[in-house]
Amino acid sequence: MYQQNSAGPRGTVERIADAMMLDAVRRIKKRRRTRLWVPDDPVILARRAGLVPDPWQADVLHSSAQQLLLNCSRQSGKSQTTATLALYTALYQPVSLVLLLSPSLRQSSELFKKVTMLYRVLGRPIAAEAESALRLELDNGSRIVALPGKEGTVRGYSGVRLLIVDEASRVEDDLYYSIRPMLAVSGGRLVALSTPFGKRGWWFDAWQNGGAAWERVEVRAEQCPRIPADFLAEERRALPPHVYASEYECQFVDNLQMVFSSDLVRGMISAEARPLAVSW
Repeated sequence: MYQQNSAGPRGTVERIADAMMLDAVRRIKKRRRTRLWVPDDPVILARRAGLVPDPWQADVLHSSAQQLLLNCSRQSGKSQTTATLALYTALYQPVSLVLLLSPSLRQSSELFKKVTMLYRVLGRPIAAEAESALRLELDNGSRIVALPGKEGTVRGYSGVRLLIVDEASRVEDDLYYSIRPMLAVSGGRLVALSTPFGKRGWWFDAWQNGGAAWERVEVRAEQCPRIPADFLAEERRALPPHVYASEYECQFVDNLQMVFSSDLVRGMISAEARPLAVSW
């Protein structure tokens, strides 16, 4: 029987065993990195997970706009739509960084839960290298991260492929200004979703004055088939008119407690006005 001297060169049997072991390791790694088949279409991906997108949701998922504003009623499905878009981006664009931002960490984590739930329902199409309550790292190098709404804690991220801002009308201007540079080099997308919160802030300005740089989508409650008409009728009776208009009709309205309306204040400002001359 052939015996290999431990001090001498490795024999044929040992070399074959080493090659077989290396091949097995490579096959295991390949299996880990091979994703389950899921369609390369976010709408079909959603349907495979048991979701039935409304026409406007399908349009959003198919949109190629670099900047997208979703002015949508409460409970219209805007969060589920962007969660689908976040997971789709991470699955089909390797080494993608997807950031989920909201006014608070609790809100960001709720959106992140929708992402991970969809990921699990689909059978974890790509294996996760790391997974926590606020972070999902996939075997293809993509990451999905939920962030708190604090300007001082979100800096440092770069190369962002997709930046989703939930409850955007409540996100402070300084925070919004601090996150835009994250897209400077990557050419990533910015999707901001919300219901209106008065005629103020960057989100209102982008909706009203952002021009062709933004694609806009408006979805009122009456357009959502999952919200019953009798429920809306009761809400209209129960809520102050300006609250109902904001939450369900996507209208930018002022709080009735304001002494001067936003339109009146803006009308008092003119770039052509010159300072009064003061003589002493």
